[in-house]
Amino acid sequence: MTLLLCGALVDPVFGVVLAVLVAAGDAYFHWHGYNAAKVWRRGLRGEERMGRLLRHTLERRGHRVLHSRTVPGHGTADQLVVGPGGIWLVHNDAWHPEMEIVAHGGKLFIDGRTKSRMVREIAERAATAGRLIAERAEIEVKVVPVLVVHGGKVRKAPFRADSIVFAPPLKMIRWIRRHPVADFSPEDIETITRAAVHALPIGGRTMTAD
Repeated sequence: MTLLLCGALVDPVFGVVLAVLVAAGDAYFHWHGYNAAKVWRRGLRGEERMGRLLRHTLERRGHRVLHSRTVPGHGTADQLVVGPGGIWLVHNDAWHPEMEIVAHGGKLFIDGRTKSRMVREIAERAATAGRLIAERAEIEVKVVPVLVVHGGKVRKAPFRADSIVFAPPLKMIRWIRRHPVADFSPEDIETITRAAVHALPIGGRTMTAD
């Protein structure tokens, strides 16, 4: 305000120009803040977005997707993808658009801080899911944990950190297609999916035997 008054006293034209510049700058910062918050809110609904993307991509290529399955003692799997190339436990997480997400020395860093506990929990969730599915299906399986990043500044994605692959949604879907870890037949996929439905209930409910 002081600058505007001084500008108006020295030169009316300069004062008007300065006022326009100040207003434009203020509008930009308000827009940037609103847009960042909007992107972050969208990221908080990442699980739903990833579900839609999986339905229109991998599910049309012979994959089966289970949503919000409980892994006893280890929380919830957002999505479990079963396909010809393997089984993936998908965890979705959202960060503010300004937060930097990188891998350094094989470790995950978010805004310069490690997230070892979060990564360990996801890895244990996948390992437990694999064990329970294998016991039920009587097929040797391995569940690969992946983390889909919604929001944030992701450098060089997909990248691997703490033995888990990190990537935004579409890049993660491409990565899953291009990195098979098994060779399942259509019959195997159905057997594994049925086993997962029983071994990993929704909301902690148990399923009766067939």
